[in-house]
Amino acid sequence: METYTTDEALEFMGFGKFQLLVLAYAGMGWVVESMEIMLLSFVGPLVREEWNISAENESLLSSVVFAGMLIGASGWGFVSDKYGRRICLLFSTLFASGMGFLSAFSPNYSCLLALRFLVGIGVGGAHVFTSWFLEFVPAQNRGTWMVIFSCFWTIGTILEASLAWVVISVLSWRWLLALTALPCSLLIPFFGTTPESPRYLCVQNRTSDAMLVLERIAITNQAALPPGVLIYHQEAKVDHSDLTSEKEDLLPVSEKECTFDNAMSFKYGGGIAALLRLLSRKLLRSTLLLWFAFFANSFAYYGLVLLTAQLSDANRSCTSGQTNVVPQKDVNLYKDTFITSLAEVPGLILSAVLVDWFGRKASMWFMLFHCCAFIGPLVLQQNELLTTVLLFGARAVAMGSFTVLCLYAPEVYPTSARSTGVGIATAIGRIGGVVCPLVAVGMLRSCHQMEAILVFELVLFLAGVACFLFPIETKGRGMD
Repeated sequence: METYTTDEALEFMGFGKFQLLVLAYAGMGWVVESMEIMLLSFVGPLVREEWNISAENESLLSSVVFAGMLIGASGWGFVSDKYGRRICLLFSTLFASGMGFLSAFSPNYSCLLALRFLVGIGVGGAHVFTSWFLEFVPAQNRGTWMVIFSCFWTIGTILEASLAWVVISVLSWRWLLALTALPCSLLIPFFGTTPESPRYLCVQNRTSDAMLVLERIAITNQAALPPGVLIYHQEAKVDHSDLTSEKEDLLPVSEKECTFDNAMSFKYGGGIAALLRLLSRKLLRSTLLLWFAFFANSFAYYGLVLLTAQLSDANRSCTSGQTNVVPQKDVNLYKDTFITSLAEVPGLILSAVLVDWFGRKASMWFMLFHCCAFIGPLVLQQNELLTTVLLFGARAVAMGSFTVLCLYAPEVYPTSARSTGVGIATAIGRIGGVVCPLVAVGMLRSCHQMEAILVFELVLFLAGVACFLFPIETKGRGMD
């Protein structure tokens, strides 16, 4: 009897209307996260002005969001692998939307801090949108479509910069918080139409349900399923006496591995079994390098977002000798942030060219080393035009590198541990988000620009080395 896997079915049917609908829904999830991240660079200075808080408390307002995202990323990853992608998408969206609206009515700084932490927990589930979308995409198109998917992040950053430019000038930061939460709530009415990942259903031994999803894809795309019967894995002859390498472990799952996964799940439960597999001998190197790469990319990307908002103001206060100047509303701030947000467009184009040409690993270290080169001159104070140009270039390659990393991570891990693996890696990345405001805001406000930039340089360089040391290239590889 003929058989086929989910990968083979998706490749046979191709990318069509069904995947475009999944792309639109998942893309809105990324718009939400990017808007919440961009929001941090605008709200902090305005809250400091209104409530007269210290620079340390201003940076803490950004750090608590990333702390919440750290918890949310790992927590929602476990939920996704245990209960399904759809359940995770629904509850993380409801939580983020509700807390976002409530934070707009915060009566004081402490309440705002607590609610923004809870927003971070909700938005921490956004990485599941990535895994969910990629599990519907044929292997040969995955690199290109991940870059297109990342365009939604750029749309979110540009939308938030534009929104701040308009709203802050005529209303207040409370309106900005409320309007930023609006796109998240728009996802809820369409939840009923979202399908469960057929890969996840196969892992849960729900092959008949996976078949229904594949049939729905075939009908929507006006395509046909391959002849035969759907199976989770292809049977392969396995020499049980041989030790397998990490690269072999990342190839399509064998019967031996499925038996091992089922036994581990029965003994420890789905989430613990997935975590143990991530730290197994075969995946340990990939996992540790991914954790550092996510930390460094998050530190650099979010740091660059904050640098755009803080660098000019810090230079002015340090030049005047006043380190505790309260920042005022400045139209140039929104203009510079808008311009550097546009840098993500060429960054996405660059990653699209490199990712399927040079592969995932080379694309990442190439762009990370170029990010080092762009921010290097900022160790010394530069004029405003040159600073904007350098930040524009750094933001472009940082976005490109982060995009390829978000593609690479789901490709490395097997379906049974994919959301957990990507979730924990994303959570480690949020530690970089927690730390970066202390550098990008705290050190700049203390007139330590050279030291701050050198920290960025070191982190970026080590991240490039980590990407070079990744043990496997996933270009063109199936996800089953």
